[in-house]
Amino acid sequence: MDPAKVQAVIDWPVPKSRVELQRFLGFANFYRRFIRNFGQVAAPLTALTSVKTCFKWSVSAQGAFDLLKNRFTSAPILVTPDVSRQFVVEVDASEVGVGAILSQRSLSDDKVHPCAYFSHRLSPSERNYDVGNRELLAIRLALGEWRQWLEGATVPFVVWTDHRNLEYIRSAKRLNARQARWALFFARFEFVISYRPGSKNTKPDALSRLFSSSVASTDPEGILPEGRVVGLTVWGIERQVKQALTHTPSPRACPRNLLFVPVPTRLAVLQWAHSAKLAGHPGVRGTLASIRQRFWWPTREHDTRRFVAACSVCAQTKSGNSPPAGRLRPLPIPSRPWSHIALDFVTGLPSSAGKTVILTVVDRFSKAAHFIPLAKLPSAKETAQIIIENVFRIHGLPSDVVSDRGPQFTSQFWREFCRLIGASVSLSSGFHPQSNGQAERANQTIGRILRSLSFRNPASCSEQLPWAEYAHNSLPSSATGLSPFQSSLGYQPPLFSSQFAESSVPSAQAFVQRCERTWKRVRSALCRYRTQTVRAANKRRTKSPRYCRGQRVWLSTQNLPLKTASRKLTPRFIGPFRISRVINPVAVRLLLPRYLRRVHPVFHVSCIKPVLCAPARLPPPPPPPSLSRAHPSTGSVEFWTCVLGAVVTSTS
Repeated sequence: MDPAKVQAVIDWPVPKSRVELQRFLGFANFYRRFIRNFGQVAAPLTALTSVKTCFKWSVSAQGAFDLLKNRFTSAPILVTPDVSRQFVVEVDASEVGVGAILSQRSLSDDKVHPCAYFSHRLSPSERNYDVGNRELLAIRLALGEWRQWLEGATVPFVVWTDHRNLEYIRSAKRLNARQARWALFFARFEFVISYRPGSKNTKPDALSRLFSSSVASTDPEGILPEGRVVGLTVWGIERQVKQALTHTPSPRACPRNLLFVPVPTRLAVLQWAHSAKLAGHPGVRGTLASIRQRFWWPTREHDTRRFVAACSVCAQTKSGNSPPAGRLRPLPIPSRPWSHIALDFVTGLPSSAGKTVILTVVDRFSKAAHFIPLAKLPSAKETAQIIIENVFRIHGLPSDVVSDRGPQFTSQFWREFCRLIGASVSLSSGFHPQSNGQAERANQTIGRILRSLSFRNPASCSEQLPWAEYAHNSLPSSATGLSPFQSSLGYQPPLFSSQFAESSVPSAQAFVQRCERTWKRVRSALCRYRTQTVRAANKRRTKSPRYCRGQRVWLSTQNLPLKTASRKLTPRFIGPFRISRVINPVAVRLLLPRYLRRVHPVFHVSCIKPVLCAPARLPPPPPPPSLSRAHPSTGSVEFWTCVLGAVVTSTS
C-alpha cells in the first residue's frame, strides 16, 4: 500500500487528554475483530480512560499506541483495493477537519476491511462553511483523493454520511456556486449517498478531529480570552478598581471625585471604556470621555491613544480620514521620443465595424498616442504582434514598457518578448492605476473626443478614431507646452497652404538640430512640470510609514473580490499579513493566504496600514456569572446582571 494512503493514521498525534484517547480507542474498537488479543494490546490505553486515575502518558501506553497504529495500516486489517467489487466511502466533518475511510467487503471473511484512510485540516475559510457544505466538502475531498479507484470502479459505490440532507444533493434543483462546481466533479462518478447515524460513524469522525488541538493553538488570540464576556458597566469596573486600591494607595495628585486606577487594572478600564457593548469602539475622544467620568491615572491620555490605535476591531472596521499614504513617486523622464511607452486597453465600447476594444499606446516623452481599434481583447502573443506592426515598425524599439496587470502583460510570453527586444517591463502595483497614469489620462481624452464626434451614432466611433488621434497629437500638452507632433517630430504639421514655406526643412542636418533643440526644450519642461506635480500631489498625501520585511500590516478591502452578504458591513481592512519584500518606498509585497491567491501580492502603501502593538496584557479577570440555559427575557434582572457584570443588591 502506498504510505500516503494511510498517512492519516500513521501521523495520528499522541493523545494529550482523556477525551482524545477515548476518541482513538473508539476508532480502534471497529477493527478489534481483526487484531488478535486486542484487549491485552490496548490494556495500557484502556486503563488511562478511567476517571479514578490521573491521566499520565507512560512508556507502555506509547508502545500500545504505536502497535495499534501499525496494525491499522497493515494486513489483515488493510486490504488492497479491487475495482471489480463495490467500494464503501465513510466520511465525516467536524469544525476543524474532515475524515474519510475507503473500505471493501472481503471475500474471505465477508467483513468490511479498510483500504485507505484520509484526513484533512480545514483552512480558515473552509471552517466558515455551514455544516452541510463541510460534509459535502468531505465527500468532494475523499472522491478526489481516491478517484483513481472510484472513477474506474465497475460497481457503483456507496458514500456513508451522518448528514441526512446530503441524500438529496444529487437531485437538488437549486445549488449555490460552490455546490454547482462540486456537482460537475461528482458527475464523473457512479455512487449513492446513504445516511448513517453519527453513533455508527465514529471512525471518520475520529479522523476529522485529529486537528482540534493544533487549530486551537494556531488561532490568533484576541484581547480577551475566548468565552470572556465584554460587557462590564461602571458598577462592575468600579468594584474591580476599588479592590485593587486596597493594595495600592491613591496618590495626592488624583482629584477627589475620581478613582485612581492602579497599573494592574488599567487595561481592564480601557477595555470597558472602548470595547464594551455599551461603548461601541469609539475613538480616542469618546473613550477618554467615558474614562474621565470616574477614573484617573497620570498617563491616562497616552495609554488611551495607544490602546485605541492598537485595537484590532477598529483597525479592520474603520476607514481612516487622513490623506492617502505614500508620497508621489513619478516615473523617470525619458530623454527621447518613443523610448518609454505606456499601454492600456479601452473596453466596453459599442460594436463599430466589428471593433469593440481600443489599444492605447502613449509615448511618455512627447505625450503622442496611437489608438488602435481591435475586435476583442488580444492575447499576449497578439498584443506583441499589434505593437510590432503599429508602433515598433514606425518608431523603433523602446527601452521600457509600462502597463497594468492585465493577463496579456503578466504572462511569461510578454516578459520573454520584452526581454528579447531589450525592453524592461514595468507593471503597476495592485489596485493602483496611478502607476500607469499617462495611459489612463489618454483613455479619458479619447473617450471625451469620441463622445463629442459620435454621440449621435455610436456605431461610427471606429471611423472617428483617426480624427480623434490627430486631434490629440496636434493639441499642446500641459506638461511641455508643445503638441506631441512638435515634441516628437520637431515641427507642427501645417493646416494651411500659407504655412508650407515656413515648415520646409532646408537640409537633414538642420532638421536634426531642430529636433535636438526641441527635445531639450521638452525635457526641461517635463522636469519643471514633474517638480510642480510632485509638490501639488504631496499636499494631499501623507508620508508613508517606513516598512520592513516581516512587519505585519492590515490590507484594505476596497478593491478585493470578497464575497460577503453585505458590502457595507464588510470590514474595511483584513489581515494582518506579513511583508515579504519592500520593493520601493511606496510599494510592498505581502504574504497572502490561499483564498487570496488570485490577487497580485504587490500593493501601494495607500492600500495598507501597519499593525500597532497593544499595551502589555494582564492576567485574565475572574469569569462573569454564567448565563442560564433558558433564554431570559430582556427585562430580567438576572439577564442584565450577567451581561453587564453589575453588582445588584436587594433590600427587604
